Amino acid sequence: MVDGRQVMNFRVRAQQLDRAEGTLADTAVLDIGVQDTGPDGGRWALAVRGVDVATLSDEDLVLLWTVRGAPHLYRRADVAEAAAAVEPFSDADAGKRIYDAAKPLKAAGIGNLAALDEVAAQMRAVVREPTVKGDVSGRLAEVLPEPYLRFCRPCNATHLYEMPFRLAAVRAGLELQLDTSPPVLQRITGFAKAAAPGDRFDLIRAYLRLLGPATPKHVAGYLDAPVKEVKAHWPEDVVEVTVDGETRSLLAADAPALESAGAPATRLLGPFDLLLQAKDRETLVPDPARAKELWPVLGRPGAVLVDGELVGSWRPRRSGKALKPVVQPWRKLSDARRRAIVEQAERLAAYRGVSLAGVEFAEL
Repeated sequence: MVDGRQVMNFRVRAQQLDRAEGTLADTAVLDIGVQDTGPDGGRWALAVRGVDVATLSDEDLVLLWTVRGAPHLYRRADVAEAAAAVEPFSDADAGKRIYDAAKPLKAAGIGNLAALDEVAAQMRAVVREPTVKGDVSGRLAEVLPEPYLRFCRPCNATHLYEMPFRLAAVRAGLELQLDTSPPVLQRITGFAKAAAPGDRFDLIRAYLRLLGPATPKHVAGYLDAPVKEVKAHWPEDVVEVTVDGETRSLLAADAPALESAGAPATRLLGPFDLLLQAKDRETLVPDPARAKELWPVLGRPGAVLVDGELVGSWRPRRSGKALKPVVQPWRKLSDARRRAIVEQAERLAAYRGVSLAGVEFAEL
């Protein structure tokens, strides 16, 4: 039996948020993928885990549309295993992951996996050189039949459904060029998907290792997969753990780490940092009002992590050519903790290549 604080400490340590430095090879979150959304996205998530991101290049990292159709960073050396790991478990799973695109496919008698393969084949044919997403979409709309397409009111044009487009890109051996907006797709040199991801990159095991203890429902929510499918692929080498009255699972090898000491560290987490992607949000932020602040429908803030606890939110604010983050504490912070937050703000400013104009601490 453990409480939420122990769970948070476990995750902070498992995700290496308490370390001062590290390399891509030993950065655990890259096994599951690091979401790269917004200016403080994937590479900031690596930076707060001690990686010197200024030295990284396209040869080190690859950006793929994978889990939930979001862009994620992986080690380029692991691209074959990453592609295998994000494969849907079944046709039904693929249908859930592509949302409303599954309905017209079903009506036309087209299987969801077969549809993803068809889209991938056409994408591969289109993207022979780096190509902007809009151009790829336009070409696909010319060659794919009606069940694959939808009318987009804002664009006043017919497009491929968005989720099949994104999820088929990896199947087609396509990556996203880093730092391109709109996204530019290009072929992955020498791409060949692995036959299986192996234990290290298996997404259920990675979730339990980095965001455990968890239930199949938590993992299914993270993957956008059916709970039934996740249960069918649940690891056997797990132990049951009771977290605040709920029975969850943890990889047996990680059980000793769950019971060990705290995780002292202060970090400014980006809005889509993996620590905030856990589907048991009530464990991360027990107060519903604070949870609503941290996970609004639109415009997420970042989170302030102090010694294994989320103690506030933060948003970047420009002050001329400088950065001045605004921190909203959820309780009174000591002077020492405020100084630690300012140090992390200085780190963020350096990452962004600007100066720090101070940190504004909002009133409680």
